[in-house]
Amino acid sequence: MSGTEKRPEEISGKNSGGARDAAVGAKRKKLALLGADVSDSESPQIHTFILSQLGFSCDYECVSAGADGVGEAVKRLLAEKDGFNVTVPYKKTVIPYLSGLSDTAEAFDSVNTVTAGRGYNTDGTGFLQMLAAAGIEPAGKRVLVLGAGGSGRSSAAALLFSGAQVWLYQRREELLKEVCRSLGANRAEDPEEGGYNLLVNCTGVGMHKTVGQSPVSGRAFFGCQAAVDLIYSPAESEFLRLARLAGKKTLNGHAMLFYQAYDADCLYLGRTPDRTEADELCRKYFLR
Repeated sequence: MSGTEKRPEEISGKNSGGARDAAVGAKRKKLALLGADVSDSESPQIHTFILSQLGFSCDYECVSAGADGVGEAVKRLLAEKDGFNVTVPYKKTVIPYLSGLSDTAEAFDSVNTVTAGRGYNTDGTGFLQMLAAAGIEPAGKRVLVLGAGGSGRSSAAALLFSGAQVWLYQRREELLKEVCRSLGANRAEDPEEGGYNLLVNCTGVGMHKTVGQSPVSGRAFFGCQAAVDLIYSPAESEFLRLARLAGKKTLNGHAMLFYQAYDADCLYLGRTPDRTEADELCRKYFLR
């Protein structure tokens, strides 16, 4: 059902107060974001904006949960919400609580969107659309992805799908081996060696308590054309500052946050994503 079609309960009994209530309920979504600390997340503003542009509204709750409380939080959200988004560090943790996974979420072993009890991943498509909007073409390029967690795995898988040659670096050796084997990516032994066309930081180093830190030194940018950091607060991480000083094109992850949210909202509404519409809404959002 598309976002513009009326549900049967909206059509029948048009003079009924119950029908009007049902119509209002259908147009107002109950959504949430689950993560370790999402108190300062921009997700409520983004989803509210996107849904308003598509003719809907939402109540959007930010749910911060510790490792010992995430299970109960997931169960509550499954029972109370039309859908919810998932961010670090729970993109894999939520999987056992779900009734099934989309092909992409299963391939990435990572979930960032849940609706009707099923897990999806819109990180990969959001990441690629952000690169396209910035004029960064990964096909055929040598790309180093720093971090093999949920975001790193999704980004690496999307880059491989787009035709890039991907190397992954992760300090946890066992995780690195598992993800590289699963995705068919290459293992980077030394992230400082240079020689890559594109560097992508998916580690989270540079935000929260690590503001001012970078997972690599300026030496790592030798030979590259561009650097991307999924961090968007601060707008210029230390990683991007070092890349800029080295004369490289830089891009933070703010637009990715928007594009993956747009794809998630399309899932909530049963709509097929429209890339032109997504670009137009993204420009409109950031020009407000």
